[in-house]
Amino acid sequence: MIKTDVLVIGAGPAGSTAARFAAKGGADVILMDKKSEIGAPKRCAEGISKQTFQKLDLEMDPHWVTREIEGVRLVAPDGTDVWITNDVVELPEAGYILERKVFDKHMAMEAGREGAEIKIKTQAKGLKREDDGTFTVTCESMGETFDINAKIIIGADGPESHVAKWAGLKAYTKPKHMESGIQFEMCNAKMQRSDVLEFYFGSVAPGGYFWLFPKGDDIVNAGLAIIPDFAGDKSAYEYLVDAVDNCYATQDAQAVELNVGGDPVGGLVKEMYGDNILLCGDAASQVNPLTGGGITSGMMGGRFAGEVAAEAIKAGDYSKKFLKKYAKMVDDEMGHDMEKYSKVCDYLWTLSDEELNSIAHAFQGMEFSKISTTELVKALIKVQPKAALKLGKLFL
Repeated sequence: MIKTDVLVIGAGPAGSTAARFAAKGGADVILMDKKSEIGAPKRCAEGISKQTFQKLDLEMDPHWVTREIEGVRLVAPDGTDVWITNDVVELPEAGYILERKVFDKHMAMEAGREGAEIKIKTQAKGLKREDDGTFTVTCESMGETFDINAKIIIGADGPESHVAKWAGLKAYTKPKHMESGIQFEMCNAKMQRSDVLEFYFGSVAPGGYFWLFPKGDDIVNAGLAIIPDFAGDKSAYEYLVDAVDNCYATQDAQAVELNVGGDPVGGLVKEMYGDNILLCGDAASQVNPLTGGGITSGMMGGRFAGEVAAEAIKAGDYSKKFLKKYAKMVDDEMGHDMEKYSKVCDYLWTLSDEELNSIAHAFQGMEFSKISTTELVKALIKVQPKAALKLGKLFL
């Protein structure tokens, strides 16, 4: 039996951040991941806001940044496009495209440098609560089975968290809010600008959008996310193949990697904590419902989980009552935005290609002083009366 204060299950950015801050706070920490290589395979488009580094006490390292982003291009179903770049407007949510295979390792190393013990190729097989309230996790690594007993478990094991289910937490994402994401990393792409993100809306990706995230030179992440309920009999892979075949930038490109995964876009889960347990990252659905982005928000959840876990260890109190402060921190940081953007997402699902085209036409005639997700929603409300009725009270 191995004993520790805090066991973090899952070494993605959220889990590694949780381990880093728990160890920094003085707790004995084990960080484990079932993969033999942290960061591979990636399951995201690799975009991150510059604000992330300030919020997480990180310095940008050129080893894991592939491209600085200077703007976005929004494309309607009929091809009408709106270019929004920082030479014209302020982009407070601008950021970088990462190399996740390097970035994720770096985050795990940061946890290790703070004192966390890292166990790779170690899979959690089950969870049992002991008489003293602690949890014992049965683990398997390289054919060996062993147990780890922890005063606090932090579940950072993805959108269909086994840890949450084993612990009996109400952390379920409804099927209609689980996007199916799929992406090619491609070479020989020919984008108009290699420092601008491109987003294509409408029937190209029902319930989501098709994206091009440039990684430098002729390399691009070309992917999409769909809501299966809206997609008919066509699979996410079929939608992606059609999208890249018909997109000017990727018609001659070659795929060198395929990534798939679920993305929970229903807002925060009902229960992200309990006695001796916390959830963070995708396991807690700490994902922007509108954009599907979850690196920054997941890492913030990880930081809060690690800090609260360390406080609990010092206090000798691992109860649900003590750990409740974690949920309060998460709610203060992102809860209101999650609720707002979830309603925007529900509204956008009702729009036809023709309505999206008309919005794009109206956007072409608008002048923006700065652009963020919120500013785009405000612009949508101004140009479409139906949006004003549905969303006006939330954003104006």
